Amino acid sequence: MATFAVTYSYANGTAAARDTHRPNHVEFLQSQFDGGRLLKSGPFGPDEAPGALLVIEGESKADVEALMDQDPFFRNNLVEERSIRQWNIFFGADGK
Repeated sequence: MATFAVTYSYANGTAAARDTHRPNHVEFLQSQFDGGRLLKSGPFGPDEAPGALLVIEGESKADVEALMDQDPFFRNNLVEERSIRQWNIFFGADGK
C-alpha cells in the first residue's frame, strides 16, 4: 500500500453544517482508523484557513479518492477543495 496526504479546505459559511455532520464524519474516520487505512488526521489550527490534513493508506490515488468520496463532509458539499497526493515518506517511515 502507498501513503497519501489528503487535504480539505472547507467551504465558507459551512461551520454550522459541519457541526451537524461532524458525528457522522468522525464515525467514518474512526472506522478508517480502526481498519488501519487512516494513519493520522486532524483539523488545521485556529489561525489557519478552515480545513484538515488526513494521512491515508491506499492501493492507488483512485482508491483513496473513492474512499474519501464516502466522507459525510464531502458527500454534503462541505469540502470546497480536496487534494489527494501520494506521499513518499522518507524520515519516520518506520514509525520513529
